[in-house]
Amino acid sequence: MRPDQKPDMTAAVTGATGAIGEAAALQLANLGYRVVLIARNEEKTASLADRIIRETGNSRISYRLADISRESHIKSLSSSWEGELHILINNAAASPPVRQETPEGIELQFATNVLGYFWMTSYFSQLLASSSPSRIVNVASYWAGGLDLSDLEFKRRPYHNHDAYRQSKQANRMLTPVFADRLASLGITVNACHPGDVNSKLSNDLGFGGNQSPAAGAKTPVWLATSEDLSGISGKYFEDQKETPCRFASETEKSKDLFDICIDYTQFSTNLIK
Repeated sequence: MRPDQKPDMTAAVTGATGAIGEAAALQLANLGYRVVLIARNEEKTASLADRIIRETGNSRISYRLADISRESHIKSLSSSWEGELHILINNAAASPPVRQETPEGIELQFATNVLGYFWMTSYFSQLLASSSPSRIVNVASYWAGGLDLSDLEFKRRPYHNHDAYRQSKQANRMLTPVFADRLASLGITVNACHPGDVNSKLSNDLGFGGNQSPAAGAKTPVWLATSEDLSGISGKYFEDQKETPCRFASETEKSKDLFDICIDYTQFSTNLIK
């Protein structure tokens, strides 16, 4: 689909100024979607919006500022949203080499990579429901594991950013089917994916490079967000545009416990988390 065909659908991408987020936003714009870039830095985000408009010819590109690691920012973002929302790509991520905390005192990687996804999904569920059928795509990773529900913030364990990252990506994959079950009656599908091995600030912070371009890395998340072949499919995990068995899928009780823990971290009532 070309930008001039303009599907009457809106997609939001968190972490839009990162390598994969930028590439995903560009691909969605090329497909003609109305795209909302969500990021923290106004100068970078505004510049990206202008560039996407120039490169794609799609003028329906806008941006909103929010720190995804902070619930108050997400609550404000959702309450001030104008128009519909059909696609939410949860992509924002952080992996600082040294343990950091948000102003609320939550370990930064857990706050961004896990609670950020949880809060975005929760606060935007009603809007997505009113725009249904709609889709949520959680950018996770095949590099996942080591989840310790008793020490999600690395207060007891030594903090190593790669351990915290793997834990956060396992959490993304485990929360995906929980949300898929809870949001199914609202016409919202929720899936997770490994995007690809892309050289980015995040991968560099983790000590890696990357052998794929950002465009290649964004291909699977955008496919999950837009492909008609995936209509109605929910609660699954994908790699390279293929459904892949998730080794955490059987841990249903642990997944529900994680969901309840995330509720405990939620200060403001959304009336949507049940």
